[in-house]
Amino acid sequence: MNLTKTIEIRTVTTPAETEMFLDVPARVYANDPNWVPPLRSDIAKQLAPSNPFFQYGRLQAFIALVENKPVGRIVAAINNRLIEREGKNLGLFGFFECINDFEIAQSLLEAACRWLREQGMSEARGPIDLSTHNNCLFLVEGFDSPPMVMMPYNPSYYPEFIELHGWQKAKDACAYNFPLDKPLPAEFEKAYRIACKSGVIFRPLKTKGEEFERDCISLYHLFNKAFTNNWSSTPRTEAEFLEEAKSLQQLVDPDVFPIAEYNGEMIGFFMGLPDYNIPLKHVAGKLNWLGILKFLWYRRQIDQGRVIAICSLPEYRRKMVPLALIYLGMSGGIQKGKPYKQAELSWVWEDNFPSRKLIEAAGGQLYKKYRIYEKSL
Repeated sequence: MNLTKTIEIRTVTTPAETEMFLDVPARVYANDPNWVPPLRSDIAKQLAPSNPFFQYGRLQAFIALVENKPVGRIVAAINNRLIEREGKNLGLFGFFECINDFEIAQSLLEAACRWLREQGMSEARGPIDLSTHNNCLFLVEGFDSPPMVMMPYNPSYYPEFIELHGWQKAKDACAYNFPLDKPLPAEFEKAYRIACKSGVIFRPLKTKGEEFERDCISLYHLFNKAFTNNWSSTPRTEAEFLEEAKSLQQLVDPDVFPIAEYNGEMIGFFMGLPDYNIPLKHVAGKLNWLGILKFLWYRRQIDQGRVIAICSLPEYRRKMVPLALIYLGMSGGIQKGKPYKQAELSWVWEDNFPSRKLIEAAGGQLYKKYRIYEKSL
C-alpha cells in the first residue's frame, strides 16, 4: 500500500489535536525496550501559551495523520534570542517523532521548513525543542541502552531520514560512561587538597527553602558567566532558570552536587542527578496518583546517575577547582550507603576539548554520540 496518498499534515490548533500530538511517541516506541516516556504534562506545558518562550519566540506544531491516526509530529520554532545572537535568520525544528516511514518524515520536515521560510528564515537547525536548555540532539551512536535522566533518545532511523532529506551535520555531542568501581587517579584528590589550601571552600548544594533559592540564583549567574559562549545557546531569564530548578528540587542528591566558593562567592559546581529515568520508565508519561505511587516504588531501584555539568570560572582553574569538584562529586556518589554503580557525563560538544580531556583523564569512556543538523532553506 502506498501511504503517500493518505498522509495528512495538519497544524495543531485544537485541544484534540494537541492530544494527538502527545500520543505520537507511544506509537513510535511501542516495541522499544529502551524508551522512557516523557511526561505528557511537561511537553504540553512547553507548547502552552503560558510558556515564557512566547515572550521572545513563536512556533507552529504539526502532526502527520494516516487514516486519521497520528503517526508523526514536529514543531517549527523561531527563537529571536538565538537570531539576535547569531546574526542570521535561523529557525529551529524539534519535538520530532515519526514511525519508520520516510515519506511521512519527509512530509513533516517539509511542512516545518515551509513554515520557517514563510516567517522569513533562511536556515534551519535541529532537533532543538525551542532551545538547547530543553531536549535537543538526535542519538546517532549507542542505541543499546536506555537514556539517562534529561537525555534524548530516538530510533536509529531518525538520522538516516534527516540526512535523506538533505540536512547536514552541524555539530556532534558526546556522552561518557563512568564505572564507579575504580578509584579516580590520585591527581584528583591532590587537586582537592590544593584547592582547599588556596582558600576555596566546598560544600553541598542547599536543598531547603530560601537557602535553596539563594543557591539557585547564584547558580543562575554562574551559568551565565561560564556558558555564555556555548554554541547555539541563549541565556535564560532568572525566572525561567528558577522554575526549572524548583521542578528538580525534590530530585537533587546534595552528595553529588558539590559547590565551590571563594571569598563567599560561588565560583564552581558539579551538577549530578540520580537517574530518575529508571522510575519514570514505569509511569507511562503520567504522574497521576498511580504514577506517583509507581515512581516512589521504583525510585528505590536507582543505581546510577548523570553528571549534567562541571563548571568553574576560568580564573579559578589554576586553583584546581574543576578536578577538585570531580573528586568530590564522584566521592559523594560512592560513599557508604549510596546506590550508584555508574555515572554518565553528558553531554559535551565534540570540540570542547578541555572538558573532554578532563573527563577522559578521570576514566570516562565515550559510549554515545548525538548530533545537531542544519539545512539551508
